[in-house]
Parts: sequence; C-alpha cells; structure tokens
Amino acid sequence: MNKNVPNPQAAPGTPSAPKRSLTPRRRAREYALQGVYQSLVMRRAGSLPNAAAIAKQLAEDPGFRRCQHDLFQGIFAGVLERTDELEGLITPALDRPINELSPVEHAALLIGTYELAIDLAVPYKVAINEAVELAKTFGGTDGHKYVNGVLDLLAQQLRSTEVNAS
Repeated sequence: MNKNVPNPQAAPGTPSAPKRSLTPRRRAREYALQGVYQSLVMRRAGSLPNAAAIAKQLAEDPGFRRCQHDLFQGIFAGVLERTDELEGLITPALDRPINELSPVEHAALLIGTYELAIDLAVPYKVAINEAVELAKTFGGTDGHKYVNGVLDLLAQQLRSTEVNAS
C-alpha cells in the first residue's frame, strides 16, 4: 500500500479510517486509484512507473484479496496503457494545466474518464459517482466537486445519448 496515500482501511476507529463497508468493486477501484496515484507521482518525479511492481506491492496488502481482481487489473492496466489518450480527453475540460491537479484528483479523473470512454458497460452515472467517491475518500476537501464537474462535462461529450436519455 502506498504510504503517501491515506489508507481508510488501516487502523479502524481512527479519524482517518471511517467505518464503511466496501464492496469488492469499490475496493478494486480504490486499489486502482492507489496504483495510478503511484504511477503519476513517479512520472512527475521523472521516473518511469513499473506497473508490475506497483500491482505486486498493492496485492501484498491484506485487503487486496477482498477486491474484484479482474476489475482492478482492467482499470489499473487500462489507465496506465491509455494515460496520454485519457489526458487528451480530460485537458479541454480543465480550468488549469493537468500537471497542476493534485495526484489524487488526477488519478480519480483518469479512472472516471477510462470508465466513461473505454468501459462502456459501466453506466455513466456509476463511473462519475465512483470517481467522486474516490476523490472524497483520498483527496482534498473539495477535490471531489472538481472531479464531479469535469466528469459531468466529459459524460455529455462521451456518452451524450446515455446522458440525454436519463
């Protein structure tokens, strides 16, 4: 588990660890966020992220066995393989350069955009909600609001038929 990203499953009962029930899908997204976060921090530091090493480190966490492994792998590998493409979709919806986003909000936006643009089996509202929940759990005070606004804009572009139907 990345020591730089708060772990809400650690030390139950502490203020940084809210009591909550995580579904295997939510856990998978949380671990994917942590892995994407690590890769972004490494990239910003000028290092090439090693996806296999990051995934191996995350898999060593005891809670990882309770996540939906195929969903984790699909999101984590999919985001890392398509980061440039996903950032190309995100950037026009931002009010600042993408490298000025916090790594948590950046990672949540990448995951949400991946699910909106690539994983069409995920309903757009679910993709947005899950990314917002990740930003609430791991991000800054109002980062989730920013993630929500950006993904709402992207959903209108990427899933216009689905958005207009609801």
